[in-house]
Amino acid sequence: MDALNNFGTAMKWRRFNGEPVTRNIVDEVEEHIIRETQMGNKLKVCIGTDSQVTYNITEFATVIVFVRQKRGGFMLISSEKTRQPFTLKERMLHEVSKSIEIAYRICELLDKYNVELEVHADINTSPQFKSNSALSEAMGYILSMGFVFKAKPEAFASSYCANKMVH
Repeated sequence: MDALNNFGTAMKWRRFNGEPVTRNIVDEVEEHIIRETQMGNKLKVCIGTDSQVTYNITEFATVIVFVRQKRGGFMLISSEKTRQPFTLKERMLHEVSKSIEIAYRICELLDKYNVELEVHADINTSPQFKSNSALSEAMGYILSMGFVFKAKPEAFASSYCANKMVH
């Protein structure tokens, strides 16, 4: 069974070209790891979530980015919309929660194949930005789960990849 999103429904995944992922996300990730390893590629997986509020609808996009060492990468995407209102800090922490949810689902698999994992938060490390108010909680949440934490400007999975899926 696939992971449930924070709204209680199964997360639906797709490839960058829009093609739906029809099976369990763990099985899909494992197939990509096996295929890429057989092709001689060393992988790192980065997970990030971004959101965009338009009127009273918040859209979240979570991405699993497969980075091939010196050979580009590819990603899987899950998007969802909600009318649930969030303060900025709540929305930032909800993004982090969604990324951790997926990281937790696939971390055993990544350990099995010795694939590095990073969880990226679309939170600015500079106090002059509003998103910074969620930085310490987000960092504590991610690190307490045993994951490597990256924030802006190093958090490309959330700041660039997921960002492009909600804009």
